[in-house]
Amino acid sequence: MVIKRRQRWVPAAPLMLLLLAATGCESAPVARPAPTAVPSGSVPTALPSVTVARVCAEPPTGPAKAPAGAVTVDPAVVGDLAAKTESSPPRTTFWLRPGRHRLEPDAYAQVMAKEGNRYLGAPGAVLDGRKVNQYAFGGTAEDVTIRHLTVRGFVAPHDEGVVNHDMADGWVIEGARIEANSGAGLMAGARQQVRASCLRDNGQYGMNAYKTGDSITGLVVEGNEITGNNTDDWERRQPGCGCTAGIKFWAVDGADIRGNWVHDNRGAGLWADTNNNDFRIEGNVLESNDGAALIYETSYNAVVRNNMIRRNTWVEGRAYAAGGDDFPYATVYVSESGGEPRVPARTDKIEISGNVLEDNWSGITLWENADRFCNSEANTSTGYCTLLVKDTARCAPPAIAGAPLYADCRWKTQRVDIHGNRFVLDKSVVDCTAGCGRMAVLANSGTSPDWSPYRGERVAEAITRGQHNRWHDNAYVGPWTFVAHAPGRSLGFGQWRGAPYRQDAGSTFLTRDGG
Repeated sequence: MVIKRRQRWVPAAPLMLLLLAATGCESAPVARPAPTAVPSGSVPTALPSVTVARVCAEPPTGPAKAPAGAVTVDPAVVGDLAAKTESSPPRTTFWLRPGRHRLEPDAYAQVMAKEGNRYLGAPGAVLDGRKVNQYAFGGTAEDVTIRHLTVRGFVAPHDEGVVNHDMADGWVIEGARIEANSGAGLMAGARQQVRASCLRDNGQYGMNAYKTGDSITGLVVEGNEITGNNTDDWERRQPGCGCTAGIKFWAVDGADIRGNWVHDNRGAGLWADTNNNDFRIEGNVLESNDGAALIYETSYNAVVRNNMIRRNTWVEGRAYAAGGDDFPYATVYVSESGGEPRVPARTDKIEISGNVLEDNWSGITLWENADRFCNSEANTSTGYCTLLVKDTARCAPPAIAGAPLYADCRWKTQRVDIHGNRFVLDKSVVDCTAGCGRMAVLANSGTSPDWSPYRGERVAEAITRGQHNRWHDNAYVGPWTFVAHAPGRSLGFGQWRGAPYRQDAGSTFLTRDGG
């Protein structure tokens, strides 16, 4: 798969308690309705009163007896699950008895699922890779179900996954524990549903939602606990790799991410990176992740609403501040992403509303790297272009300097509507004296390549005043400051609201620390 580095700022270059109980088993709709406005509602005044999805501590239990017609799998027989899968027809139900199930002691031994197979774990059923097997479930068969099974101890390579290794479509993962594996605990295919599962302490990702050919659509992630992932600390091992998160999404078209508890991951909680579109991120608790709670990068059209987002970015924010880095590292980071009516989705903007952000290192940053566009050296989404340009080679001089390519060859942070949110900051809780508590809309000065039509302050002016990015009707509590146009241009609330920025009309601002 493509490896990509996250863009960070350097001078002239880069960069309570949760969940409503899981509801029914709806897939994302195939036909998308016309874009509609999301009701703004009132600004939240307190923490959402919801119930935590404690599925790691209290997982749903599977059937204590084999369902009628199911093939029983014996943990005492090494390789029994793989062998019985191979000898049984498609659409067979397998019931794994309590105990530790093992595959043959070969790195590539795995269960090659057949279409429509169902794998049900009894209480206490564990499929253990013993740090020998790389993959648990593979193959391209569609519509496979895995329920109530613990999968642990597999050693998938970097960027690869243990369950649904081959990214098959239509899989349902429900009530499962996928934990303590290397690589990604879970890969994804189109129409995949991940519900009420524990994705915990995996070496790289809880789930890597990437598929060869960029064909993931209709992804549902609901009611899961996603915690402690990136135990192998890949950003330290490969600095700037951008290859960590509780869940990473790549070129996913249509995703519903709702009612999850995403916490204590080493790095970002949720990271949508490169040509994702049509996301709804709703009713989640995103807390205590080392990095941002949410990164939405070089992507399109999303709704982020009614989430509790607290105590994120403490580790990364403090480290950058200690190193003298003045970039406003955010808890919700929108990077070269925006609403685009020409890309079909359930909305035609990025709408961030009805959320409570409490005691995070910082707030929301809207960022655009002026040097990052199709065919530029700063485009670390190697080989990719925007969804508006199918032939990447067209983004070259002299055509890129004129319409329509001047607009279409660049991922733009545009049409971002931030309203009805409550931002609370107590610096004594965050243990911060400088570098925290910021909102920002900014870009760098374009410098390269020498044929770039975006050099100078064009992009900074566009993101700040020309691309319909708007804060309004929010509530602020605490010593917030604001950054506009470029790093280092720090503003008070009055300057932020006044000309030329005119942000946060209708918002309230209480300067005391705390909530």
